[in-house]
Amino acid sequence: MQASAEEADKLSLLTQYAGLAGSPTINQLRHLLNNLPPAEIAHHIESAPPKVRRVLWELVDAELEGEVLGELSEGLREEFLRGMDSGELAAALEGMDPDDVVDLLQQLPERVLPEVLQAMDDQNRQRVEQMLHYGEDTAGGLMNTDAIRVRPDLSLDVVLRYLRRHEALPRSTDSLFVVNRKGTLLGILPIARLLTSNPNLTVREVMVTDVQPIPATMPDTEVAQRFERYDWVSAPVVDAHHKLLGRITIDDVVDVIIGEADHSLLGLAGLSDEEETFTSVRRSAPRRAFWLGINLCTAVLASAVVGLFEATLDQVVALAILMPIVASMGGIAGSQTLTVVVRGLALGHVNPNNLRWLLSKEFLIGALNALLWAVVIGIVAAWWFHDPRIGYIIAAAMVINLVMAAVAGTLLPVTLKALRIDPALAGGVVLTTFTDVVGFFAFLGLATLFYF
Repeated sequence: MQASAEEADKLSLLTQYAGLAGSPTINQLRHLLNNLPPAEIAHHIESAPPKVRRVLWELVDAELEGEVLGELSEGLREEFLRGMDSGELAAALEGMDPDDVVDLLQQLPERVLPEVLQAMDDQNRQRVEQMLHYGEDTAGGLMNTDAIRVRPDLSLDVVLRYLRRHEALPRSTDSLFVVNRKGTLLGILPIARLLTSNPNLTVREVMVTDVQPIPATMPDTEVAQRFERYDWVSAPVVDAHHKLLGRITIDDVVDVIIGEADHSLLGLAGLSDEEETFTSVRRSAPRRAFWLGINLCTAVLASAVVGLFEATLDQVVALAILMPIVASMGGIAGSQTLTVVVRGLALGHVNPNNLRWLLSKEFLIGALNALLWAVVIGIVAAWWFHDPRIGYIIAAAMVINLVMAAVAGTLLPVTLKALRIDPALAGGVVLTTFTDVVGFFAFLGLATLFYF
């Protein structure tokens, strides 16, 4: 009776979430869900509130669990993995590509990993163990070992007959990789060239030797930049001795690009990569609380600067009314520059050779905008409070803060990166503090000089 009550609760929850008409059964919903592609199932799970997510996951067939896990976001995937034992994990990972398996295994606790590996067959275990030597954010952790290797002395006709023996080629196969007997990469044989060349020619005669293999230790962000720069579909991965380890395909690189974009977007708001639309309150609140605490400390610092000019504020009330304008304009101007520079760093565009030019450009933009809006707010403030001195003070403070915001927005992310601090995550908080302190100090300091 208890089981049917639980089933009724689940059915009610799913019906409300999906807005289904009629009275479908749990089995009907399971059938509908499991007939969708794994990526679509993952999308439905991620789009659901926490309680519904768990119910949807329980409806996924065991043979689809691995593929669905591979499509889920990192945080949600980790949550489901924690609820599976080693046998269930091994069964879910069966048939998945080694690179997807590695992505999942790298999120498991160290104590569980040996048990899962032991439950795999020998061939898959060897492939996975080879890739586990490399970090998940490197080319070695990103690659797949399904590269098709051929020898240079074979004829193209033999290669074609060899390919026909496969039931299917690995996805995104646009080239074969030419290696010697020791496995050293010699070049690539594009599929297009293989199909259009004389079948009596040898691989050596038609292969492309001018290739740029990717070192296994290269960061995944740099791998993504190379794919974007050269329009690759796939690329070989080699070790320090130029031995072919595997290949990276464009679908894996797209995941890296999306991940970096999400990281930058969430980081500028002081949020973790694991933050999702439907992340539970229990997990989201502590993560946000940390950066709110940091921001509170910086706000206290800005308030302390204001406190230094308490006597000035007591005498000239208009300053308290206008003060937020200076800080706000500086914060917005600095954020514009910061966003551009953080993006440039992520794409590898910013380096010591062009930093001076970039700084000059942002300084000039800041100065021009500062002069424009300083004149506007100066006239408005002087007319509003019938005091030309107020206009001069806020105009001068505006120029100082916007110019300094442009300089800080350019140099701050570069400095943070040199210190191995994530500029996307920490840059916004530090910059806001800087522009608030400079804005308040400039505005109230100038007012003190003019009025006292």
